[in-house]
Formats: sequence, C-alpha cells, structure tokens
Amino acid sequence: MSVIPLKDIEAAAQIVYRHMRPTPEISWPLLNVRTGADVIVKHENHTPIGAFKVRGGLNYMTRLKQAEPDCPGVITATRGNHGQSVSRAASAVGMRSVIYVPHGNNTEKNKAMEAFGAELMVYGDDFQESREEAGRVGEAEGLHMIPPFHPDLVAGVGTYALELLQKHPDLDTVYVPVGMGSGICGLISARDGLGLKTKIVGIVADKAPAYALSFEAGEPVNTNDADTFADGVACRSPDPQAVDIINAGADRIVRLGEDEFRAAMRAYFYDTHNIAEGAGAGPLAGLLQEKDRMAGKKVGVILSGGNADKAQFLEAMAGE
Repeated sequence: MSVIPLKDIEAAAQIVYRHMRPTPEISWPLLNVRTGADVIVKHENHTPIGAFKVRGGLNYMTRLKQAEPDCPGVITATRGNHGQSVSRAASAVGMRSVIYVPHGNNTEKNKAMEAFGAELMVYGDDFQESREEAGRVGEAEGLHMIPPFHPDLVAGVGTYALELLQKHPDLDTVYVPVGMGSGICGLISARDGLGLKTKIVGIVADKAPAYALSFEAGEPVNTNDADTFADGVACRSPDPQAVDIINAGADRIVRLGEDEFRAAMRAYFYDTHNIAEGAGAGPLAGLLQEKDRMAGKKVGVILSGGNADKAQFLEAMAGE
C-alpha cells in the first residue's frame, strides 16, 4: 500500500472539522530544558476522546454512512482509543456500534465507550483474541467490521499531521506512537504530500515490539504477546499495509522499556500539567532516550492518549 494522497487528507479535514477544532501545538519551556531540544507538542490529548483516533473514526463512519445508508451497525475490537473513536463517530452519524475489549481493559476507557453509545462486550485475554471474536460475531450478525487499519482511518487521522506540518514545516524529526499504524502512516502521508524532509520515528514498547521487528525484517513479524503498561501500543499482529508504509517512510523505530513510559508521564505532568497515558507519553520518552542525538534540534512529539486511568497514573507518579 502506498501513502494516502494529500487530497484525501484534505477532504477528510472537511469532515473532521464539522465535529472538532484543530488541536494546539505548544512549545513548553520546561520540556525544552529537560530534553535539550526545541520541542513542539502536538496536543492530540485535546480531541473529544483525548487521542487522534477520533479523526479517523469520524472520516470512516461518515463515508460508510454515505456509501451504505442502511448499514445495521458496526463492530470492532480495541484497547480503548480506537473504540472511543468508533463509538463517538457512530453516534455522530446515527449508527449502532458494538465494541469488543479484552478482560482487564482500562475501566475508564470502557466507561467512556459506553457513554459515547457503544454496546461494550468483554472477551479474550488480549486485543488479538477480542479482534477475532468481533470478526466472528460481526459476520454472524451482519454488522460492518471496522478494521484497526484502513485508508479512510489513515486519511482522517492524518489531519493532525497536516495541522502540525503546515505550521512547523521546519521540524527535523517527529516522534509518534505506533499502535496499529494509522497515526504514523498519516504522518508519513502528510509529510510526503507536503514535500517535506522531516524524519519520522515510531515508538513501540519492548514488550510489544511487532512493528520494530517488522521494520528490521522488512516484512510483517508477529509476536506471541503484547503485555505492556502502554496499552495503546499493545500490538502483536501488525497490519501488512501499515508495515509497507512505515518501512518505506519512517527513519527508525524506537523501543521503550516500561519505566521509560512512566517517566515520560511524570515529565508531562511536571512540565506541562497535562496527563498522558503510557502510549501518549511514548514519543516524549523516545526523545528522552535519544536526547544526545537530538540536542539543539527542532522536534515534534505527538501526545495522543490522555486517557490514563487512576491506577495507571498513580503507578506512574509513584515510580520515581
């Protein structure tokens, strides 16, 4: 799969902005001191669901409703932010949504999905098992199965990247979390469409390294588990289309230990008083890991995921 054309991202923006405003890009002095770089934070934690996923959901669901006005409903699986995106967007277009999550999922994300109107189903020990069950149920009940990766999702999510890169075309590097790949692929697509040279660095967890292994191998590599504190990057079966775009367009993939995610959560709270979940803090953690390499450069970090539950946040804050 090739990158998403710029015109498709621009068309998605017309849909997205019916429902939300562009999010801010802020340079925080204390983060600049901490990292030794000129840091621009793209605050996707300020979307209606606290993550960039909502943009993709709005674009996908709007186009689905236009193409299939009699669609009985949608079904998908998630660890949280994708599901909030689907339920929020389904409600916006007047469609039923069924969301599968694994046992032990973030309870506050579960409540948010239900508040947006989703029918929440708990199944399996991890995302992959939930995803497989959602596929079976969707086929049996005639519901439209929303994949975790699709061109319409990428085009919608890519609107955050268009906002960032149009305002800051001189960014040397941007760090972005990699869950199923829509965020980084939208960023690569926007950069290529604008003809910029900005380097793009994906962030994954050591405990969920599928996309890092796929980047190294040049082809999709599955893992046996993805049990990480940073549930937003808990992928063990990467999407082949996403792998193609990432392997062609990313500069590198950085792997983070669990404590690095927690330390970056603390840094965001101390330096900006924003609450980031593990995956949302991952890009800052990646920059801190590469602090010497990035010294003095203008760097973007994508804060997508402000949905840490109380237990996660207290665990991170107590980890000093």
